[in-house]
Amino acid sequence: MTGQTMVKRKERAIVNSQTKLADGVFSMWMETKNIASQVQPGQFVSLYTRDGARLLPRPISICETDRENGRIRIVYRVVGEGTAEFSGCQEGDFVEVLGPLGNGFPLEAAKGKKDICLIGGGIGIPPMLELAKALKEEDGNIRVVLGYRDQLFLKEEFLPYGEVFVATEDGRNGTKGTVSDAIREQAVRADLVFACGPAPMLKALKAWAAENQIECYLSLEERMACGIGACLACVCKTPDVDSHSMVKNRRICKEGPVFEAGEVEL
Repeated sequence: MTGQTMVKRKERAIVNSQTKLADGVFSMWMETKNIASQVQPGQFVSLYTRDGARLLPRPISICETDRENGRIRIVYRVVGEGTAEFSGCQEGDFVEVLGPLGNGFPLEAAKGKKDICLIGGGIGIPPMLELAKALKEEDGNIRVVLGYRDQLFLKEEFLPYGEVFVATEDGRNGTKGTVSDAIREQAVRADLVFACGPAPMLKALKAWAAENQIECYLSLEERMACGIGACLACVCKTPDVDSHSMVKNRRICKEGPVFEAGEVEL
C-alpha cells in the first residue's frame, strides 16, 4: 500500500455544529484549518477530553472534509465517558484535536477500475463518505453497501455518489443480515473493494475478495492509545515481520488503518 507523508498537528478546534443522527450516533463539524488542508480519505483524528484524569485521546474517523472553509466532520458513536463528553459539545465550544493520523485509502488503485465497491459496517460507515466524494470523478461504477444494527444514518448522503444497498440485522431496511448477505442478494459486482467495519465483517470480505480475485483494501477498527505508533497497543497480525517491532505485526494507527487485504491476518 502506498502511504502518504502527513504533518500531524494538534489544534484547538472550534465546534461549528453538532447533531444527533441516530440513538447514540452524533455528527460534529469543527473548524481546524491545518488538519482539514491535509486530510486523505480513510484517515482519523484523536480528540482529547477536558478531564485531566483521562489522558489518552479518542480516535475517530474523519467523515468529511470542507477544505474551502477549513473544516472536518466526524460521525461517532457514544461508547464511554469520553465520547459522551464530545456529544455534549455545542457551537462555539473548543476541542483539542491531533491529526491527520494514519494512512488512508489508496485512491490510485481506482484508476482504470470498472466496478468499485465501498463497504461500511456500523461506525465504519462514516469514513466511506469522504472516500465516495473523492472517487466521484473516476470513470468506474461506484456501488455502496452499508450494514447497520437497526437505525440508518448517512445513507441518503451516499446517494449522489453511486448505487446504495443496505443490510440491517432485523431486516427492517434492505437485506436482512450482514453486508455479505446484501452483496449476495443484490449480486454486487466489483473489481476493487474498499471497506471499513468490525473484524468479522472484514474477515468475510477478505475471503470473498480472494475467492473472486478482487483487489481489496480494508480499514481496521481497533482500540488505540497513543494514536501515533509509539505504544504498540493497536497491532494486528501480518504474514511478514515488521521492521519496527521485529515481529509479525503492524501498528494499525501508524501503518494503517488501511491495509491491502493480503497484508493482514484477521
